[in-house]
Amino acid sequence: MQNSFSRRKFLKGTIASAALPLFLPRSLSAATESSEKVIKLAAIGCGGRGNVIGGAYFGKMEGVQVVAAADTFLSKAEDYAAKLNAGYGSDVCKPYQDFREVLQRDDIDGVVVATPDHWHVPVAIAAARAGKDMYVEKPLGLALNWAKKLRKECEGKDIVFQYGTQQRSEKSARLAVDLARSGYIGEITKVDVWSPHLAESDRTMETLGQPVPEDLNMDLYQGPSPLRPYSPEVFSMEGSWHCYDHAIGFIAGWGAHPLDILQWGLDTDDTGPVEMSGTGTLPPEGVAYDTVRTWDLNFSYANGIKVRFASADVIKEDVMKYHRAFKENGTTFHGTKGWVSYSRGGCYLFKDGEFVNPQKVTLDPSYERAYESTSQSQNFVDCMRSRKPTINPLEGAIRSDTISHLGDIVIRSGKSLKWDPEKEMIVGGTAEQVAMMDRKMREPYNY
Repeated sequence: MQNSFSRRKFLKGTIASAALPLFLPRSLSAATESSEKVIKLAAIGCGGRGNVIGGAYFGKMEGVQVVAAADTFLSKAEDYAAKLNAGYGSDVCKPYQDFREVLQRDDIDGVVVATPDHWHVPVAIAAARAGKDMYVEKPLGLALNWAKKLRKECEGKDIVFQYGTQQRSEKSARLAVDLARSGYIGEITKVDVWSPHLAESDRTMETLGQPVPEDLNMDLYQGPSPLRPYSPEVFSMEGSWHCYDHAIGFIAGWGAHPLDILQWGLDTDDTGPVEMSGTGTLPPEGVAYDTVRTWDLNFSYANGIKVRFASADVIKEDVMKYHRAFKENGTTFHGTKGWVSYSRGGCYLFKDGEFVNPQKVTLDPSYERAYESTSQSQNFVDCMRSRKPTINPLEGAIRSDTISHLGDIVIRSGKSLKWDPEKEMIVGGTAEQVAMMDRKMREPYNY
């Protein structure tokens, strides 16, 4: 599997070529014909984030056509396809309600998965079985064992995987990672990570049992998750983020972003923590949005680096003691000589007792810079052509997601845990904690 390559080995030989745009104009040379083939993609999940990715990114990309759009709300797929076709000038994109029909098409090279969270991994597994490359939105899934099933399904297959966290393709994120990795702020000793929390909501399940919209395939929407009567609170974008049957909440849905930068900055895409403790708050019984609301977790790696991962409301006061531009998402690497912090759209640097403009720092020429990408979607397409690893490969996605899941397990069980990152097992945990590593998939969607 191409994504099983060591990131360190990859960086030594292929950074420059991976950063180049690989779609070349037809006029350049007959020798470039193989790279001119139009990449045909299918959008699976056409509401919310899916609508943005397919239309604004892949739908306008040179050398790419989105030829299929699937959504359990058929009207969303139809609207999505209609907008794309208006831009294409012909009926290039065909709408579907069932993604399984899309995967049967031999002409489709890859899929863009932007479904509700509970479908991310099952769709990806089905796509792997169909031999499709895949761009999968974060977070990866509902249970750690689901992600491990996806890894096993991809092993031995030439499948390009891109994790849709986007931030690794931001210039300021790469700058922060380079400053952390290069030793510019000294040896990393600890890291602060934070993201938005779930605001309190009094929406209850009393609205369950309302009439099902005519264009919704209820059974397919719920897929591997337990069946529920229809409710606008559950069958909505917010419901797909905060209903525990469909997601584990912002601890993963938002946490995936700064945790991904944590893993990238520590160069730990192939490993993870060894222990975790902490607390969190859960909504009362009967509330529609029943995922973890706030959290304050502490974990460490085998090399001794300690990390605090908390919701923004919990950590804000402590971060503001050293940070002058607090945002509701961020990753701060603390070193022996200073710190560097990344929040979406900004890089902040403090060294030797004063703030420094990170843009003006000159790094040691011997330092090998992190993988460069200026666009998550373009990087995916470029790697589909080159068959090289993406900036966010599957292994990194699994390891990043593991942190969110371990946090959810600690909070819900009320007990700390030890983790073996090699065997990917809870060490000496309770039966409840071990059981939470998996969720049973409802038939016939038990991929």
